[in-house]
Amino acid sequence: MTKRLILDKKSLSITLKRLCYLLVENHHDFDKTVILGLQTKGVFLADKISKILLSDFNVKVPIGTLDTTFNRDDYRKRSLDLLPNEMNVPFSLENKKVILMDDVLYTGRSIRAAMDAMLSFGRPASVELLVLIDRKYSRELPIEPKYCGKHVNTLTSEKVLVELTEQGLQDDNVWLITQ
Repeated sequence: MTKRLILDKKSLSITLKRLCYLLVENHHDFDKTVILGLQTKGVFLADKISKILLSDFNVKVPIGTLDTTFNRDDYRKRSLDLLPNEMNVPFSLENKKVILMDDVLYTGRSIRAAMDAMLSFGRPASVELLVLIDRKYSRELPIEPKYCGKHVNTLTSEKVLVELTEQGLQDDNVWLITQ
């Protein structure tokens, strides 16, 4: 097994600020805009982004957390019991501009499940996808991010590992792991 560093703490910080600049450029005053972080690491990403928006741009955006466990297309096919994560969307999504956030975009199936779960909270005016890492050439569904921290070409045998201080780790790092 080999581990190659994709983003270290400094690079990740720069990437997150760049993503925030793009969000500010496209959403201006963030009127009727909300953020939904996908459990689990998408929630950490949403929290980091919202803190930067508040500290650097004085913009406060409502945040919710979305769990896709029961909306997955392989939910009934799994032999192991799945434990759902917390879902907390304390606002209606009706006519809101939703920014859906996740750490890694791989096949697109998690995002499809998230869009199904999201509709339980209203019909958004629009949905944009922000991901930290886009694993190119591995999509099974026609889903692409509007905002992407970094595009990474990967093989199916490789894995992207996102390590964040919010998980109790010492530093923020993103690794490419080859088996």
